[in-house]
Amino acid sequence: MRTKKRILITGAAGFIGSNLTNRLLQSGIYQVIGFDNFDDFYSREQKEKNIAPFISHPDFQFAEGDIRNMDDLNALGNLDVIVHLAAKAGVRPSIQNPVLYQEVNVAGTQNLLEFARERNIRQFVFASSSSVYGINENIPWNEEEKLKPISPYASTKLSCEMLGHVYSHLYGIRFLALRFFTVYGPAQRPDLAIHKFFNSISKGQPIPVFGDGSTSRDYTFVEDTIQGIEAAINYEQSDFEIINLGNHQTITLSELIAAIEKICGKKAIIDRQPEQPGDVPQTYADISKAQKLLNYHPRTALEAGLLSFYDWYNNQKSTP
Repeated sequence: MRTKKRILITGAAGFIGSNLTNRLLQSGIYQVIGFDNFDDFYSREQKEKNIAPFISHPDFQFAEGDIRNMDDLNALGNLDVIVHLAAKAGVRPSIQNPVLYQEVNVAGTQNLLEFARERNIRQFVFASSSSVYGINENIPWNEEEKLKPISPYASTKLSCEMLGHVYSHLYGIRFLALRFFTVYGPAQRPDLAIHKFFNSISKGQPIPVFGDGSTSRDYTFVEDTIQGIEAAINYEQSDFEIINLGNHQTITLSELIAAIEKICGKKAIIDRQPEQPGDVPQTYADISKAQKLLNYHPRTALEAGLLSFYDWYNNQKSTP
């Protein structure tokens, strides 16, 4: 009988981490070791709700710890794959505290790569970000673009990609950097636009809109992103790759608000704000590489994805 592949997921109690944990456990072919420090960027209560369904699962273990602490990592058992999702999140907060973002995102990733080297863990999947592209009018963006990040958060993600290249080159660790494009869906962080907009519009409260509504994003439903992550877990064709995981579509902020208004059955009260430092005017993924290497095919239309989020949102409100 084949032994189940043991996957470490850092940031397992977060948005993408908990959705990935659910997918891997449902497959029945993995053991998942969840790792999270319950960073106070948003509530511990929400993160504990995210992982509550898995705690009694026979193929799930959970360890509370910090990627900056090697003792916490060394307490983990044998592993086959690391999926590194944990990070200090958010473009705007990174401008206020760039040193902390460097410590957590870059030094923390360095620790995990050292841990992988010492334990002979050969597969490392890293959550990078579309923010590394910065302001670039040459859309859709492919992985060969010249990168000009414009926030400390984005620069940490680019630094981690390069650290992965070093460890792949020197130690033979297969490192896959997946550049996520505006992931949304059930369990989305409360600071992100879609969550904030649904919450405020439902309650008849104003929503902050930065700029004139013409900025656009490549919104990617979380289940589609997770399909790409799972494929990366099992990818073996090369030792280092950077791969976009987007939806290959752009939606303006005004179009997004209109779609949310339709689902809520209410008009938004717009609180117009100036554009924010560090925000880029558009994101748009060329996903041809992901299609080729990972058989990645996002299938979720925006309205269907928003409805899925809204169902989760309403269920959360009714759950003690």
